[in-house]
Amino acid sequence: MILHAEQAGAGPPVVLLHGLFGQGRNLGVVARALAPSHRVISLDLRNHGASPHAAGMDYRVMAADVMDTLAALDALPAAFLGHSMGGKTAMALALTQPGAVSRLLVADIAPVAYAHGNAAILAALRGIAVRPETTRAEVIAALAAVVPDAPVRAFLAQNFVPGPAPRWRIGLAEIAGAIGDLEGWPDFASARYRGPVLFVAGGLSAYVRPDDYPAMRAHFPAFDVQVIAGAGHWLHAEQPLAFTAAASRFLN
Repeated sequence: MILHAEQAGAGPPVVLLHGLFGQGRNLGVVARALAPSHRVISLDLRNHGASPHAAGMDYRVMAADVMDTLAALDALPAAFLGHSMGGKTAMALALTQPGAVSRLLVADIAPVAYAHGNAAILAALRGIAVRPETTRAEVIAALAAVVPDAPVRAFLAQNFVPGPAPRWRIGLAEIAGAIGDLEGWPDFASARYRGPVLFVAGGLSAYVRPDDYPAMRAHFPAFDVQVIAGAGHWLHAEQPLAFTAAASRFLN
């Protein structure tokens, strides 16, 4: 699958991969910080943003989408920066196609399975009866019982396109069918990526813990960890200056 891509800047390529329910432009603050020194390629992963919708969303499939797209853009090898689901996709690509990855920054996720509770969010989104008169404010209100965090409700509502023919940007049915794969992690057996890897974790987030370090080391023996104080899971939005500084130092 060829994914929707937005590009900026010139120099060695760096690929930005967003998280679940997001799109490439969510990492815009990172793209703007890196564009003076890099060719920044922001991708919408399958069933997200402006990319095609299709069934099947395990991480090997999504890594193959990324490879196909970058090959078409003549942008390999590249550095990768992935947040959450995008971080898992980037890790899967590094383990299956190590020659395509010059270095890897993984934002607030580890190569382990999680129980995020996204199935309840998907059920709530799919339960909203959208009509031509439906507004994003109504979508946000409908999510209140399931998503207590107001900024997260607003983030999810960005996927709703109101108007005479209202629609969702994300493939709700396809994501729902793959949520077990997305919250899980494939068995890569003894696969290793030996290039430089930086895991950047939010100090207020529970997504990357010392208990995860053995799994990180098993697949990425040259890994390092940096913790950004005062940041939760959405560290690039909550502490943008600290996150972009860490990314710039690592990628340069």
